[in-house]
Amino acid sequence: MTPQAVIFDIGNVLIEWQPERFFDAQIGQERRRALFAAIDLHAMNDRVDRGENFTSVLEETAANHPDFHDAVMLWHDRWLDMASPAIDHSVRLMRALQGRGVPVFSLTNFGIETYALAETKYPFLREFDRDFISGHMGTIKPDPTIYRMLEEATGLSGDALLFTDDRADNIAQASSRGWQTHHFTGSAGWADRLVAEGLLTQEDAQ
Repeated sequence: MTPQAVIFDIGNVLIEWQPERFFDAQIGQERRRALFAAIDLHAMNDRVDRGENFTSVLEETAANHPDFHDAVMLWHDRWLDMASPAIDHSVRLMRALQGRGVPVFSLTNFGIETYALAETKYPFLREFDRDFISGHMGTIKPDPTIYRMLEEATGLSGDALLFTDDRADNIAQASSRGWQTHHFTGSAGWADRLVAEGLLTQEDAQ
């Protein structure tokens, strides 16, 4: 079945998200390893993505780990530098689909405040036909609830949906619901999949 809508994850699909790389550049690999060993920063970020206040969560985490206070606050103060750069080819693919009349939705683990911040740097985040942002939904991938909420909001389910995400666990949950899926490992492979599905021409997918 030709998909009726295409769903994009954002982190590492439309915008690079590599916190370890950022911290390596800022504080060095050895200090970064110690930081990430002492504090589960990805679990901290999950709290934000579930809808907790970005500043409050970061300040609490920094206060609870005084030895790493300043490093933790880099996650807050330099967030836009960490969520960088845009994956330009993926952005072109998103717009090409919309140019062909294909609805494009987001389904992303993203905080309320951080998404608003990201929109200031990446205007294409305002261009989705429908936004499904975990912070506003109160749940994150791969919890099945967030997928069900999208289905209920759009009236689409199963193989009417084609979803791309860089995380295998998120893809597996979508597949279990009958969605068509693509494990994103690079924009070229995603472009090829969209052409194979008949959603874009080779020219569109450049």
